[in-house]
Amino acid sequence: MKFFFVGAGPGSRDLLTVRGERLLRSCRICIYAGSLVSPEILGLIPDTTEKHDSAKLNLDEMTELFENAKKRNLDIVRLHSGDPSIYGAIREQMDRLDLLGIEYEVVPGVSSFQAAAAALKTELTVPEISQTIILTRTAGRTPMPSGQELERLAETKSTLCVFLSVDKIEDITGRLMTYYGPDCPVAVVWRVTWPEELIISGTLATIAEKTKAAKIKKTAMIIVGPALGKNLPASKLYDSKFSHEFRKSAG
Repeated sequence: MKFFFVGAGPGSRDLLTVRGERLLRSCRICIYAGSLVSPEILGLIPDTTEKHDSAKLNLDEMTELFENAKKRNLDIVRLHSGDPSIYGAIREQMDRLDLLGIEYEVVPGVSSFQAAAAALKTELTVPEISQTIILTRTAGRTPMPSGQELERLAETKSTLCVFLSVDKIEDITGRLMTYYGPDCPVAVVWRVTWPEELIISGTLATIAEKTKAAKIKKTAMIIVGPALGKNLPASKLYDSKFSHEFRKSAG
């Protein structure tokens, strides 16, 4: 048997990879990430498939499912939201699979930060403004590692994509304002690519109140940085003074 970690993508069925869809349509056992996976994606799983909601399971209970599937020689699809490599907690599952001698593969998915950028119709990297994107979150049940606190990241003036933290939007904006300024553009994208998708745009000074008014408390991506602004410097890639050879190497 084999174990497949599959990224479900942000929600929309047509943003699931072809490989991911093939595995879902043929799987005999699927462990999925609860309400974080859209009904559109779950609808691809055959009715006869054995399904388990991981929101109701701890690691030991999941390990029992792994072991039982091995005894029956049945493949498992472990369906994660977004991309499994970002806040997917897959390392501890891999450790258990290693102990059981079960082979596994990871199928990537479109991350919510990418889908949010697409929904905003923006580029997260802008010449002379930001050439770095930082994916981060705020402390939850476990603290942030030393040196990775929000203030330290903000010192770089990079584009920040903050996961799993919209419930702390007031704290986040307050901490970032010193580094980016109150007029820095911010976007909160809730349930990106789902039918009920909502985009809230503002500045560090206004976004918390707007988000609170919209009653957004979870499943939202926060993107902060001057790269979200307007009338920004153009890339040199298509500058008439640059040769075609440069464009080839840049691509």
